[in-house]
Amino acid sequence: MKRLLFFSFIAAMCLPFDAHAQFLENLKKLLKGTPGLTQEDAANGIKEALVKGTSNGVNLVSKMDGYFANPRIRIPLPAEAEAMQTKLRAIGLGKQVDRAILSINRAAEDAAQGAQPIFVDAIKKMTITDAISIVKGDTNAATTYLKKNTDSSLNRKFQPSIKASLEKVNATKYWADIVTTYNRLPLVKKINPDLTQYVTGKAIDGLFLMIANEESAIRKNPLARTSDLLKKVFGK
Repeated sequence: MKRLLFFSFIAAMCLPFDAHAQFLENLKKLLKGTPGLTQEDAANGIKEALVKGTSNGVNLVSKMDGYFANPRIRIPLPAEAEAMQTKLRAIGLGKQVDRAILSINRAAEDAAQGAQPIFVDAIKKMTITDAISIVKGDTNAATTYLKKNTDSSLNRKFQPSIKASLEKVNATKYWADIVTTYNRLPLVKKINPDLTQYVTGKAIDGLFLMIANEESAIRKNPLARTSDLLKKVFGK
């Protein structure tokens, strides 16, 4: 019974707003009828769901082509380098530009592997009130909670990781090559954006976008709706 109630609380994430009140009332009745089961127990179910969702998101972006092959989160060159990209492609250096773009996405994929412990730490600190707010919130309430509670930690974690990854996959070298080549051209405004800071920000943005997708899937497709109890709760 306890396990079923855990799953019912997790599955509440997929309910439309006007159904939450009825669900919470049903949950309250179920809790009363099950000795030893508390709202804290149910909140732990939400935490388990979030750990799974963030893990899925991290796994999606940290694999090869997790960023590069996904047009929604693929990291382009910095906006201030757009003129540089256009100019270099025009003089036949498109391959060098493409190599730089590929390498910065590889760096993001490599660094993303270190994000999960940060999410797990934030999820462990979640209160019962936080969990209930997420259940009653909009379609990205969990993602918003995680972003609020992990953004600064992710930046601190990702900065050195991105820097190391940029060097590991030769992105720093490829970037320096095209910037140096461009800055030597006549009549161009010299540029040298902070590549580490730029890739860090883009990598984190892409990671949260994928986590938001995972949250949406949890809300729309509850895997636990196979039991008689869940069919009873959500059948209406």
